[in-house]
Amino acid sequence: MAAEKFKISRQAVSRHINVLIGEGLITAEGNTRKREYRLKKLVEVEVPVRLGPAMSEDRVWKEVVEPHLGELAKNVYTICIHGFTEIMNNAIEHSGGSGVVITVEIDAVKIALQVFDDGIGIFRKISQELGLADDRHALLELAKGKFTTDPEHHSGEGIFYTSRMFDEFSIKSRRLFCLHNVEENDWFFEDLDEETNGTLVGMTIDKESTRTTTEVFDRFTTEEDVNVFSRTSVPVALAQYGEENLVSRSQAKRLLARFDQFKEVVLSFKGVERIGQAFADEVFRVFKKAHPGLSILYIEANDEVEKMIKRTLSQ
Repeated sequence: MAAEKFKISRQAVSRHINVLIGEGLITAEGNTRKREYRLKKLVEVEVPVRLGPAMSEDRVWKEVVEPHLGELAKNVYTICIHGFTEIMNNAIEHSGGSGVVITVEIDAVKIALQVFDDGIGIFRKISQELGLADDRHALLELAKGKFTTDPEHHSGEGIFYTSRMFDEFSIKSRRLFCLHNVEENDWFFEDLDEETNGTLVGMTIDKESTRTTTEVFDRFTTEEDVNVFSRTSVPVALAQYGEENLVSRSQAKRLLARFDQFKEVVLSFKGVERIGQAFADEVFRVFKKAHPGLSILYIEANDEVEKMIKRTLSQ
């Protein structure tokens, strides 16, 4: 693969790999065709931290994370400090836990940060606050943005923006796991066989990423509301579970909850095979008629879904 990618011989690839092994950036195991190469962990630390009234996220950043980062491009450093302090603050103020475990892993290509608290669990916390019937509904609310269990002190934007700054952003809590991949602009989630206490948040970014925090913030503002979080992107697939189809008005209302806090909502129908007439009518006619100042757009709809949407819009 490397020879084909770089248009060089297999022998040349081997020489380059041997140089990387000599520099301590790659490890090799096995012999001949069974030989396997992996990026070597240049930094691999795990630090437990007790939570308490005197604890602050910037202190943990300075003492636990920053010393291991080395020289980074300004934009990557800014993303790392923004994301870590947001998640660490959530653990301190919202988890209800007594401690966290901070993990920093760095290789030649990427930086991976983890915050693992022993609290109630983020999805369960949201479910209790909103009276949701299923913890999985909480993931949909997080994906929308502007949700917080403490509106007096938080805007509810932390996880929304952080999940879009890192190449990969994941949350594992109780029996749910979700992953946001920024390149594919997609959310993946699954039910786990074993339950995990607390919340484990993982953030990974390429050292050579050109993404900036400003770029991410700007992506979710409208021309009329510069510097205001007024646009959101919602994966409709998060409103369905298993093999169920989105057919009812109650499912639509679950999706539409809190949309009135935005000026523009982009619905991604990736992974949605079909929708029912009642669902489409509630989203694209009833709700839009009740909120004329809100623009609802849609993307990545297959032919069947788009046909139902256009049928509704033509009424």
